[in-house]
Amino acid sequence: MPARTPLSDSEIDATLPPGWRREADGDENWIARDFAFDDFRQAFAFLTLVAFEAEGRDHHPEITNVYDRVGLALSTHDAGNRVTETDLAFAQAVSEWPSARAGG
Repeated sequence: MPARTPLSDSEIDATLPPGWRREADGDENWIARDFAFDDFRQAFAFLTLVAFEAEGRDHHPEITNVYDRVGLALSTHDAGNRVTETDLAFAQAVSEWPSARAGG
């Protein structure tokens, strides 16, 4: 399992998958990405894949969903809500799915 030690901004930027962005608020930071699909059914199918990935990794993103749009935000709670290798590995895995590439 990837390390759960907070990463520096430069470490995050060096390995941030395409389409993801780094965000911060005070001492907390996270990586996020928005996905757009053709309809709610496709968005929800994507969310189902996210749920299984999250359970398999024991690492759960913040999720938003409005009709055909899905937002994911990743940080590691037990690392002070900071980005770790665990978050980057999750983002990379999601980015490799065909539905994620099609979804934005």
